[in-house]
Order: sequence, then C-alpha cells, then structure tokens
Amino acid sequence: MATEQLEALGSEDAKWLGEYSQVHMNVFGTPLRVMDHGEGARIWDVDGNEYLDFLAGIAVNALGYAHPKWVKAVSEQAAKAAHVSNYFATEPQIRLAAKLVELAGAPDGSHVYFGNSGAEGNEAALKLAKLYGRTLPGASPSIGGKPARIIALTHGFHGRTLGALSATWKPAIRTPFEPLIPNIEFVEAGDPCALQDAFAETGQGHHGKGPVAAVIMELIQGEAGVRPVGSDYVKRARQLCDDHGALLIIDEVQTGIGRTGSWFAFQREDLSGGVIPDIVTFAKGVGGGFPMGGMIAFGAKLSALFTPGSHGSTFAGNPLGASAALATLDVIEQEHLVANAEARGEQLRNGIMSCGNPLFVSVRGRGLLDAAELSHPCSHAAMNWALEHGLIVNAVAPNALRFAPPLVVTGHIHPRPDSRRSTQRLIFERRPYGNPGTAPHAT
Repeated sequence: MATEQLEALGSEDAKWLGEYSQVHMNVFGTPLRVMDHGEGARIWDVDGNEYLDFLAGIAVNALGYAHPKWVKAVSEQAAKAAHVSNYFATEPQIRLAAKLVELAGAPDGSHVYFGNSGAEGNEAALKLAKLYGRTLPGASPSIGGKPARIIALTHGFHGRTLGALSATWKPAIRTPFEPLIPNIEFVEAGDPCALQDAFAETGQGHHGKGPVAAVIMELIQGEAGVRPVGSDYVKRARQLCDDHGALLIIDEVQTGIGRTGSWFAFQREDLSGGVIPDIVTFAKGVGGGFPMGGMIAFGAKLSALFTPGSHGSTFAGNPLGASAALATLDVIEQEHLVANAEARGEQLRNGIMSCGNPLFVSVRGRGLLDAAELSHPCSHAAMNWALEHGLIVNAVAPNALRFAPPLVVTGHIHPRPDSRRSTQRLIFERRPYGNPGTAPHAT
C-alpha cells in the first residue's frame, strides 16, 4: 500500500495494514480497512469508524453481525462439540440437511452433500455430473464412445478451485492455470440457439462429440454484474436437458437462502420460468457468516451415484457450522426475512432510480441482490467515495455497483448521534457522483 494511502487511514488501520502484506499472500490485494466488530447491518473498523454494510461480506452475512440467536446457537454448540469426524454424525448435521431439502422443495429421495464453500459445492456437483455422464449412451470409451461434456455459460462464475474454475468463464483467472478439467465447454449466456447447437454436436464420427451430461448456470450472474440470464432461456435449457437426458445444475451460491426474495432463486417464476433443477448448489448466506456450502441432488437415483469414498471433506457438515446454519434459517423464517428481502430490494431499486443522480442509468436484480448501472466506468471511484463516507458497496463491474445488504436491513436508516451523516442520503444525493471526476481515488 502506498504511503499516502496509509496516511489517509486511522492509526490502527494503517498499523495493521502495514503488517498485512508481510504475512499474507497477495491474492486479495490490499484490504480497504481492518474491521473489528459489527452489530446488525453496521460494522466498525479498528479505529472506531462506523460503516453501513450494504455488501454483507459479499452476500454472506444474512443476519448481519452478532445476531443474538445466531451467537447463542454457535456458543452453545461450541461448548458441546465443534467438530467430529465423518465417521460419526451429529443431530445438527441431520436436521440441517432435512431442512434444506424441505426449503428447496426437493422430491422424496433427495440428498444433501455438505462442504465448506460455494466452490466446494460446485466441485461436488461437477463430480456428480461426471459420474452421471458415464451412464449416458455413447459416453463409454470402452465401447468406442466419447467422454460426456458439461456446458457452462459465458460470464458465469462458479469458484476458483481447479474443478470449479474449469466452469468459470473469465479468461483472466482461467488462463494462468490451463489446461483445466477437459470436456467443459462454454456457450453464450442467454442465447438459446448457442445452447441448442452445443447439444447438436453430440454424435459419432470424427467431428461428433460426447453427450452432454449437464448444464451449469447461475440464474443471476453475480460476478458478471448481477445479470439475470432470463426465464425464457432457463426454460429452454431445461427442455434441452430433458430432451437429451442431461442434468440442469443451478448454482445458488449467491442467490440462495432468501437473498433474491425467495428461499432459492429457481423458485421465482420471473427468474427460472418455473423449472425444477436436478442439482442446486448453495453456500454464502446459509451459515450466516460461518463457512458452509454444499449441494442438493434432486431424487434418489441421482444422489445414489455418490458412494462411500467418491467424495468427501474433513470438515463437511461439522456440528458448529450446522448449528450456525440452523440458527440462520430459523431467524430468516421467524423474522420473515425472505419477504423483507423482497420489500427492501424493491425499495432500494426504486430509491436509486428516483434520487435524480445522473450517474445511475438503471438498476437490476431481485430481492437484496442488486446492481446499479453507471453512466461512466467509475465504479471503483464511487465505491471508495462511499466507503470514505461510511457505506460499503462493491464495484462488481467497471460501470456497476453491487448492493447485497443483510436480509435484516430495515426500511429506514437511523444514524447514531455520534455517527457521520446518513450514508443512505450520501449515496443517493447528486453530489459528487454527478461528476465522477470529483470522487476521491479515481481510477
């Protein structure tokens, strides 16, 4: 970090950030602040500066910070057993799996696999799809077949582990690690003809390819700028999968657990067209801040493809994480936070577009996963300016800001007596966003 940047921070922030680079690999760049504690939708840094968090740890902190029911559940479980090996089971692990199957509306015989992150959930889904692909006609090399394929979408993001990265589109993060997992192909997101053409490439002969085992997609491409792929496209994808015996994998790592105004995004007609997936992956919000992820395989026949030893994780479904997730789901239900996400998201999108700031061109998203499209490619400058004035948002694209507040966010901001002036007012007022050049730290 440049000396002048450190000087602009508080003394404690500057001290700790000066040490950060000495002990951490540079995979995240230089942190913006060193945070200390939070409460609800607010968080404080080590210098005591207060921020309204409209990013929620990138859609992770569904209950905000230090929700008393979540804290109680985690504390009580930690006092009993934080971890047992997967040679054993625990009550929280079993209860959580049953609850997720229920919330997803998955059919009888569906099963859950737990991991520790969204990338792990997607790794499991891709491995299950590969096992499924081996059962398809024309996919067995032993009888002259060709390996089954997995289709992913341009601009999709599924994680950075080697398997998940193979289904992640962004060339800048893929290229340094190539060759990646073979037989994963990309088609243009939102283009049903491109998807149909990919399926049509299946066939014998020199130019024919193996059958399609699965299509993996996000219903809202979060890291691409919070862009829905379109319900008509999803319906067509489902039909093509059905016609060709392929699986439809919906990555709900960012969109799930109430974030989009339904428990899962595929349950929204305006996002999915009413389709039912074969596999759903989840993470982020499910643990309320505790690392937790996994997948749900719909139906007994598919989930039976995983057998002992075919996949695993040391920490998968540990009782501490499961208790955190159960508490998170319970609070979301008890406090009606799915409905709150829908209402507050509409309020946020309407507020952005009615504020009169010429920088805001349009808004998109569902529930509390939203983005404001900007008239200039100045999102990092706008993000930094907002941070300096006490509001945390994310520059998800050069011309877009992402908003993903905690699901507990209310319809009104009540600044504390000793806090900076209302961050809600600051972000929506005409100055200085009307002229991006006036925002500090323009890049």
